[in-house]
Amino acid sequence: MDQAQVYTEEAIKLAMEYLPKVALAIITLIIGFSIIKSIVNALGKALVKREVDASLVPFLKSITNALLKVALIIAIASMVGIETTSFVAILGAAGLAVGLALQGSLANFAGGVLILLLKPFKVGDVITAQGFTALVHEIQIFHTILKTPDKKTVILPNGPLANSPITNITVEPVRRVDFTFGIGYNDDIDKAKAILNQLITADERILKDPAPFVAVAELADSSVNFVVRVWANGGDFWAVHFDMIENVKKTFDKEGISIPFPQMDAHIYNES
Repeated sequence: MDQAQVYTEEAIKLAMEYLPKVALAIITLIIGFSIIKSIVNALGKALVKREVDASLVPFLKSITNALLKVALIIAIASMVGIETTSFVAILGAAGLAVGLALQGSLANFAGGVLILLLKPFKVGDVITAQGFTALVHEIQIFHTILKTPDKKTVILPNGPLANSPITNITVEPVRRVDFTFGIGYNDDIDKAKAILNQLITADERILKDPAPFVAVAELADSSVNFVVRVWANGGDFWAVHFDMIENVKKTFDKEGISIPFPQMDAHIYNES
């Protein structure tokens, strides 16, 4: 028997042994891809039904799709007869190395997923976080983009953002506006209080419920200080804030009520 015949018989033997396995693997691969597609589509519909953030849905679908396909390929390799133990070990080692190299990015990714799932804020909210008070412009997987009132763009990594205190300023429809107004010790407290209440009543943007609050809060070094607390719709907050301060100053001046300010007396002595 010549060498060519030996190779031919060996090839036929291998073909008889592996062709059924390869055919079964191909069929399994086709069916598996179809099942994975159905699972991913069902996952997408479930996420939309649960009102998960729209920017997170395609990302979760793609991650699920990739993981299921990797698992399918490993299973098919095992069916064909390929040793998968070392293959899985290599994947694990590579995953560990990548994880260590991208530790910060993975933390930001995890933070982005938490923000999109738990929704401590959404696009359009005004928040205070990481020392910034700004409008949430965009929530990405790794970063959240804010726009400050003076049109600066602030990009915050999602890892630290998700693990630090966040104040959501606009999440509630109604906000309290706080003021402190000082009058002189020689001025009439009752008259000043009545003026403040009149100004509050005259402003239709100030809500009646919860009721406004006006009281003497402090006998300071040079003034008697009133604390004023009123409630307004979120969109009226700053308008009420600025208008109230201006109206109080004008009315106090008109009614002869003084607003003290810090002063310093200088005494000059002539020494011979």
